Amino acid sequence: MSTAASPATTSPGKNEKVLFWASFCTLIAAGIGFSVRGVILEDWGNQFGFTQAELGTITGGGLVGFGLAIIFFSFFADRFGYGKLMTVAFLLHASSAVVTFAATPVYGMYGKEGAFWCLNAGMWLFALGNGTCEAVINPLTATLFPRQKTHWLNILHAGWPLGLIFGVMITLSFEQLGTPIRWEYKLGVFLIPVLAYGGLMFGRKFPESEAKSAGVPLTGMMKEVGMMGFTLGAALIGLALANLLPSVFGLPAWIGWIAAAGVWLAFGIVTNFAPGHWVLAFLYILHALVGYVELGTDSWITNITKQVLKSGTNAQLAFIWTNVLMFTLRFFAGPIVHKINPIGLLFGSACLGTLGLYLLGQDFTNSIWPWIAAVTVYGIGKTFYWPTLLGVISERFPKGGALALGLSGGVGMIGAGILGGPGIGYKQDYFAVEKLQQTEEGKQTYERYVARTDKGELEKTGFPLVSGVLPNQVPPVAGLDNAKLKVFDDYSGGFDADGKRKPDAKTTLDSDLAMLNSQTNPEPKLKENLTKLHEWWLKEGLPNYEKDKPKLGEARMYGAKNALLYTAAVPAVLALGFLLLIVYFAMTGGYTQVHMDEKPPMEEY
Repeated sequence: MSTAASPATTSPGKNEKVLFWASFCTLIAAGIGFSVRGVILEDWGNQFGFTQAELGTITGGGLVGFGLAIIFFSFFADRFGYGKLMTVAFLLHASSAVVTFAATPVYGMYGKEGAFWCLNAGMWLFALGNGTCEAVINPLTATLFPRQKTHWLNILHAGWPLGLIFGVMITLSFEQLGTPIRWEYKLGVFLIPVLAYGGLMFGRKFPESEAKSAGVPLTGMMKEVGMMGFTLGAALIGLALANLLPSVFGLPAWIGWIAAAGVWLAFGIVTNFAPGHWVLAFLYILHALVGYVELGTDSWITNITKQVLKSGTNAQLAFIWTNVLMFTLRFFAGPIVHKINPIGLLFGSACLGTLGLYLLGQDFTNSIWPWIAAVTVYGIGKTFYWPTLLGVISERFPKGGALALGLSGGVGMIGAGILGGPGIGYKQDYFAVEKLQQTEEGKQTYERYVARTDKGELEKTGFPLVSGVLPNQVPPVAGLDNAKLKVFDDYSGGFDADGKRKPDAKTTLDSDLAMLNSQTNPEPKLKENLTKLHEWWLKEGLPNYEKDKPKLGEARMYGAKNALLYTAAVPAVLALGFLLLIVYFAMTGGYTQVHMDEKPPMEEY
């Protein structure tokens, strides 16, 4: 991939158009990976025995890696060239597939812990590839279309919901084959758009960003961001490292904080501690919340919908519907922005997002059409958040170049990874357990299905970060074991319309054990785990099935609903933030796009 630079023109030529649509393909790849992962979370939970919170940690860790990569490579995007970074992204995407697909054989040798780290590492590599792409494609698009940034950034990010749609359609297509398809085949399809963007970008000339073309050095971009803007980024980097180092490398959390403080101090020294503009710093805060509510919710919405509607197919169709809305509407962002400006669009989106999540958390949306109506409101609300925020930053602070845009996307991803995915998983566990413990019968059901370590101890997980700061208000909780729930659900699906047990009905556990027993040299750890699970089912699960069925159904529904209801507070805060910006711009002459030879009105540095 060539890094030769050429200035962007007002009307992009063939080379520039190829680069734009190649950039579009990177988001299709990211969307397919994200979407399929959301569907196969259940497969991972069932196969490896993960809790909801553990699955949330895997998805959240991937988003954190996405954010860290965006921030890191944004510092070097203009210096080394976009082409070299896209080569790095291609290699990261390819290696992520290899590591992730190793989870099953590693589980057979090392058990649940080994599979957890394979999936975690694979998601990190995938996220780092996505983050490297994101550090390039946003400033590239802003460079190609300098007079219509918000419009074309929305079109660019229509590739994300298109990838999500393809991902679900892929899984639905596999399901229609009538035979179980391993999750590795479903996930591996993301490599197709990876090969597409690699082929399209190979040998192409990449333009320089507006900032670099105008002669703005990296230090100038850093001063445009300023200490107010970078402080949030440094704080989130510290939070990410403080969670990552103890769990992955066994290092104390304070090392992460020291590293983040060192980065913050170095940034300050290079920029002479230039403060930057408070509006840019405020937009970064809002983007962190956008990451929580958009990507955090999308990590779980398919599984939650399946729980509510009692149908995996309906859950996937609902997910397709919301993303068809997002894909379509993002092509019309330009005319909408022309009418009400980007901040007004963001305010309306936050209001609809709040209403949608609130409705999804109510009891009357427990059937298909009320649920579809609620997810439609939610889907419209989340459509314009991400690309429009990037458009605002690029339009108002063009001298920030790739760095200003990269920090915004980075804090959004880290916010989703630290709080969004794990937080919503934790809330599902917390409220489901709370519901079960309200009655003596529920407590007995909980004891049978609670997640435990290999030593038999309760496997407690907490809401990352917040649990350590507010342990009394947000206590760790031992969630329900998904491997046990899978056996329960399989057995529940073995009844006909008259409530009679089908004579040939078998659980996946039965099939897996039969397959292992037929092998000459079965994987010892896998056979041991499945044998223990089978013994548990015969001793505790099956004899108490009729008593546990209503309790588990009620508790899991309660957990899913309340997780969405409490998440509605996040877009409500966003709405308030965007309203404050509407007032600010009204007081300073209105929202206008700033070009490289201009300064923002009422500039405050």
